[in-house]
Amino acid sequence: MRILVPVKRVIDYAIKIRVDPLKGAQGVELKNVKMSMNPFCEIAIEEAIQLKEAANKAKKDTAEVVAVSIGPKQCSETIRTALAMGADRGLHIETKPDVRGDYIDLQPFGIAQLLKGVVDREDGVDLVLMGKQSIDSDCGQTGPLLAGLLNSPQATFAANIEREDDGSFVVERETDSGTETIKLNKSDSPAIITCDLRLNTPRYPTMPNIMKAKKKPVETIKLEDMCTEVGLDLDDVLSPKNEVLEVYEPPPRKEGETVESVDELLGKLKEKGLIA
Repeated sequence: MRILVPVKRVIDYAIKIRVDPLKGAQGVELKNVKMSMNPFCEIAIEEAIQLKEAANKAKKDTAEVVAVSIGPKQCSETIRTALAMGADRGLHIETKPDVRGDYIDLQPFGIAQLLKGVVDREDGVDLVLMGKQSIDSDCGQTGPLLAGLLNSPQATFAANIEREDDGSFVVERETDSGTETIKLNKSDSPAIITCDLRLNTPRYPTMPNIMKAKKKPVETIKLEDMCTEVGLDLDDVLSPKNEVLEVYEPPPRKEGETVESVDELLGKLKEKGLIA
């Protein structure tokens, strides 16, 4: 079993986001900002490792986890984090430094096209596990788009994943009205599953595994070469389907008011037209 896990380098979730001082569609400030792996991608890596460990323990199948990242040179650090967690090898599709992946230049459709190329060039991918969304663009589109391009069975917002003996996957997924369980039958195309928060708790890389990760193989291929290899048009991949016109901070929250009683609270709400 071969599991492909796309991982994205984003601004660390604990960092306060600042809008770029340049006006217009400049996005948020990225210089001198701490970056880390997208939290949902961490969950996907953890689940892939757990599936690999279960397959190896059962001794019915051997499993390999391949971490893939698309972005500038610094994305190699994100791949090394995935390797330290337990992934077996990495693939880095390196972009030029001025190509922004936070929805400005690289958008979900272009990323999905590249991931389809990775699936095509890899031999025998059974499963693509990815986060349900990235915390910078919050699109949640890459997984479904990839499933459409590959004509693959898919399950989004996975809260639990089990692999059957026949190679199919049973997925409990989050919905607005609760959860539902679906089965992704084994097919010629890999199953696509996007991971939600309830799926697992990612492990912390240990120092021995961090040292071992330095020796694990990471293949680096330029974006231009990747497009040529898999027959994609570079301009089409980097051509945004949506244009960001402006990025701005939300207005500051107004101060609250203190009331002495429920009656006073109801009176204030009526004054503001919040209740009849």
